[in-house]
Amino acid sequence: MNKTEKTQVIEQLVEKLNANDKIYLADCSTLTVEKVNAFRKACFDKKISVQVIKNTLLKKAIERANDSKLAELIPALKGETALIFTDVSNAPAKVIKEFRKGDKKPALKAAYVEQMVFMGDSQLDAVANLKSKNELIADVIALLQSPIQRVIGGLENKVGKTEDVAA
Repeated sequence: MNKTEKTQVIEQLVEKLNANDKIYLADCSTLTVEKVNAFRKACFDKKISVQVIKNTLLKKAIERANDSKLAELIPALKGETALIFTDVSNAPAKVIKEFRKGDKKPALKAAYVEQMVFMGDSQLDAVANLKSKNELIADVIALLQSPIQRVIGGLENKVGKTEDVAA
């Protein structure tokens, strides 16, 4: 890869980093080609983008990105790195957990999820338990509906009792 190609790759990475607020770094180094392909397919099925990238190029892209908080990911850039982008905050963590099933790889190196940085594989459960935007909206709607449903239920009971008394 010559210098102009590297520059183009870095620029593309900077664009992706600036456009996403859910970024994962994973280690797939000891996986066989078949397992890597299966992991990529599992990610593809969940609309998750996976790309193995050189650490030096990713480091330069992170340094040029708009969000300075991304710089906290740089210490995780050791060994082979799979760069993962997603629209659902916890989807990659769930795929990693499901895919591993007792194995140690793929391992979570770091994650940047909506302004929060998670470092190390020990944070995998915490990231997997994060709720997505849609899940949070559903929770808020359920909380808002609950008191209204109680009021309506109470009114219906009251109306039913008054009709029984009138009859």
